[in-house]
Amino acid sequence: MTTIETILNHRSIRKYKNQPVSDEVLNQILEAGIRASTTGNMQVYSIIVTKDEENKKKLCDYHFKQSMILEAPVLLTFCADFNRFNEWCKQRQAEPGYNNFLSFFTAAIDALLVAQNVALAAESLGLGICYLGTTTYMADKFIEFFNLPEGVVPITALTLGYPAEIPELTDRLPLSGVIHNEKYQDYKPADIDEIYSLKESLTLTKNLIQENKLETLAQIFTQKRYTKKDNEFFSDKLLEVIKKQGF
Repeated sequence: MTTIETILNHRSIRKYKNQPVSDEVLNQILEAGIRASTTGNMQVYSIIVTKDEENKKKLCDYHFKQSMILEAPVLLTFCADFNRFNEWCKQRQAEPGYNNFLSFFTAAIDALLVAQNVALAAESLGLGICYLGTTTYMADKFIEFFNLPEGVVPITALTLGYPAEIPELTDRLPLSGVIHNEKYQDYKPADIDEIYSLKESLTLTKNLIQENKLETLAQIFTQKRYTKKDNEFFSDKLLEVIKKQGF
């Protein structure tokens, strides 16, 4: 399978076979991961590998008890990490100046780039992955669990293993909805209708609207999935974590 075919066939896998991932395969995936683009070749990220069943049980609780964490043989947590780079600077008679939001954002980008490389490498070898957005929601808990020092913030996590399911491909917006040529072209009401027409016409969408007793898919997002109240709560928590970790 070519790289493009791998990307086009991406699925989030939430059920895994009871089959371990060998150290050889995992290291191959991680080696491919760290070839990702990185700001200034600093590699200001770290990856925490979790295989221990007891540790996965504890982490599962923090990830809102998502059962795939227990099924997957490997859980990878990707952290924005300026701690290592800061220590290197200080040991080489250089004063680091990375205790600011820009540096956090830089390290977060690095962490996400390496995570996506890992995801693509895993899928190219026939494994499955699923991103865990709960990583930033519960960042304070993961910092405590992993003993993360100042300068380190968890950004995302991936379950990794051999798929026990092949779900249908999820829908995506058309290119015309996300691509802007030369300059940003703001959306007119007719553009919004066209861009979201396929998503809104899906049987899955219609069933979700009916099950939730709402009128539109947008209401499911704003009233059920990602509410203003929850967004503000977790946003405030994350900002506190970022400051507490020295950024």
